[in-house]
Amino acid sequence: MKNQSALVAMLLACLCFCPPAVVWAGEIAVAAASDLTYAFEQAARRFRQQTGSSMRPIYGSSGNFFSQIKNGAPYDLFFSADVEYPKRLEMAGLAEPGSLYEYAAGRIVLWVPANSRLDAGRGLALLLDPAVRKIAIANPEHAPYGRAALAALRHEGIYDRVKDKLVLGESISQAAQFVASGNADAGLIALSLALAPAMKARGRYFEINSTNYPPIIQAAVILKAARDKQTARQFVDFLKQPEGLALMRRYGFAPPQAGSGGGGN
Repeated sequence: MKNQSALVAMLLACLCFCPPAVVWAGEIAVAAASDLTYAFEQAARRFRQQTGSSMRPIYGSSGNFFSQIKNGAPYDLFFSADVEYPKRLEMAGLAEPGSLYEYAAGRIVLWVPANSRLDAGRGLALLLDPAVRKIAIANPEHAPYGRAALAALRHEGIYDRVKDKLVLGESISQAAQFVASGNADAGLIALSLALAPAMKARGRYFEINSTNYPPIIQAAVILKAARDKQTARQFVDFLKQPEGLALMRRYGFAPPQAGSGGGGN
């Protein structure tokens, strides 16, 4: 009996002094194209709820991030609005081999403020209206959505007639801010921004047919210098799950192979 009591006491002592099981909870810094702003607000919250890990997004233009990463910026993941930037990082040995993931095809829309008399349903022809004095687009030098906007204007045959009206934002979100704030009369912005609650209530949009500009294939890559590759992989895997895919679709991000027509709201 005494031996049994001693054994129980020893087991209880072991339980008291054994450390609890460690639950992995990481944190990653994500360089994210600014068209992801609203989608990633939701994604970060749900990712944390599901895994306990944190995803801290920093938004900007894909071209600027590409330059920063080449110069050693400390990001774990890069979500680009142009697949070519991650591919170039992979070729330069700055990305984890095999980690490139094409996560979406972006789309552009013509957007006008809710209080404007302009009819977005006229499509790009609206931009010839004398009432349109400034047109906001992202800077095509480093923003894929800016290059798509120029391609759409050229396809419509109106670029030369509206080029002096163009106002360039450093990113697609800044271009959206220009038109939402009234500093531009209309804008060519990402569908993902037009669908966000903050923008949806403030304006109307018309979706530009995707055949009018080159595909905006968006891709992510885990960086070679990432400090937390495990959490980076976790986040990419989260976006591949049905919940993550549904969230991205809600903000207008179609699968890369999907086409798109025109339409509006």
